[in-house]
Amino acid sequence: MADDTAVPVDRLETDVLVVGAGPVGLMLAGELARGGADVVVVEKRREPTRESRASTLHARTMEILDSRELLPDVGNPPNEPKGHFGGIPLDLSLPSTHPGQWKVPQTKTEAVLEEWAISLGADIRCGHELVAVADAGEHVDAEAVGSDGTLHLRARYVVACDGETSAVRRLTGAQFPGEDAVRELIRADVDGIEIPNRRFQRLEKGLAIAWRNPAGVTRVMVHEFGSVAQPRTADAQFEEIATIWKRVTGEDISGGTPLWVNSFGDASRQLVHYRQGRILFAGDAAHRQMPIGGQALNLGLQDAFNLGWKLALTVRGLAPAELLDTYQEERHEVGRRTLSNIKAQATMLLGPPEVEPLRTVLGELIAQEDVRAHLAGMISGLDVRYPMDAPAHPLLGARLPHTVLPGPDGDTTTTQLLRRRGGLLLDLRRDGGSPLPAAGWADRVNVVAATAAPGSALDGTEAVLVRPDGYVAWAGTASDGLPEALTRWFGPAN
Repeated sequence: MADDTAVPVDRLETDVLVVGAGPVGLMLAGELARGGADVVVVEKRREPTRESRASTLHARTMEILDSRELLPDVGNPPNEPKGHFGGIPLDLSLPSTHPGQWKVPQTKTEAVLEEWAISLGADIRCGHELVAVADAGEHVDAEAVGSDGTLHLRARYVVACDGETSAVRRLTGAQFPGEDAVRELIRADVDGIEIPNRRFQRLEKGLAIAWRNPAGVTRVMVHEFGSVAQPRTADAQFEEIATIWKRVTGEDISGGTPLWVNSFGDASRQLVHYRQGRILFAGDAAHRQMPIGGQALNLGLQDAFNLGWKLALTVRGLAPAELLDTYQEERHEVGRRTLSNIKAQATMLLGPPEVEPLRTVLGELIAQEDVRAHLAGMISGLDVRYPMDAPAHPLLGARLPHTVLPGPDGDTTTTQLLRRRGGLLLDLRRDGGSPLPAAGWADRVNVVAATAAPGSALDGTEAVLVRPDGYVAWAGTASDGLPEALTRWFGPAN
């Protein structure tokens, strides 16, 4: 490991080292670079994956991509208003600019985020596998081995975004309590087969799922009731899924061409601490769960979105390191809640016939609008509300709702305003008045005078402070704690 007495000539220094160039690592790299931080990403793969493991983006994630002007690059993906909870149909429609779920292949998501991160200045080093990492107190030293030798790195912070088998987690011995998998789904993308589409069909012998995409490739997933997940040292083989599929459905898919095969179990684990000194964790490196309904990918992307602006302010010296503690406070609880609902869904999906009465009762409850909206908010990420130390307000801690703001030069929207770099302070006072006490934060917060339309979510509020991730940090009158909120979330005034 590199030290001050023998400094390697090839050592690379940076503000933040991100380990892993999957969607979570790339989202974080883009957010860090956008916030003015120097960032290096190391990834052990030599080229982007061709496997589209996760293909669902939920409403909150789509709003996030919109706030970074990335949706034009995503294109026009299919939208499905209905998702499921444990295989029971669930309407995910809630107030949002992008309600429901959107089918975007992970390969596309990664490509969009990678191009964005690079355009902002992120340095991405593929073909480099992390082999050592150590928090030295004032910095972190790391080593990554590539075909050209060992890359020595020194960073002020390291963030592990390297998935469920995280090397950073292993090398640091981070506490990762929870449960190993006892049940699993095997899945494959198969070309050249003709079978009926199945949406979470529970048959006598197991669960079968099949969906044919517009390109003619069918994704199949199957679980045989009573089977027990065994530790795997390699991906599942197509012959295995074809055999189980025939036992469960009676259909022969062995003549198809597998494009990709893997398995995933119902393991459920979560780090005790998402921040350990100068080393932080996000995505599957911080929590492991069955990827039911696309929640795993969306949870990880939103981890990165929460952390990126905070870490950028910290490394630039504009905010104290204590700001990073709010990442643990906010995202650990969101992760715990998500893992809990996924465990419930796994039981309902993969449980034996004895769970059928439970499924029947839940199906009846979902027909009640309050229950439907509660579950839809949980799965979509739209119901996240962070704890804020500020005077009570209906908007406090929630994401800023999309609102049209009329103006003499034409209407604008809160979504458009969130595309600016930094925080947002909306001055909604109709009678003007003295400037809001925010001049000392002009380099970090955009102050915008606007008018809230009568009856809108912002009507009746004098001013609203919004963090760069779109969540309301303070709302009320200028004399009611605004300077304290600005200091809390954006550091001391200049």
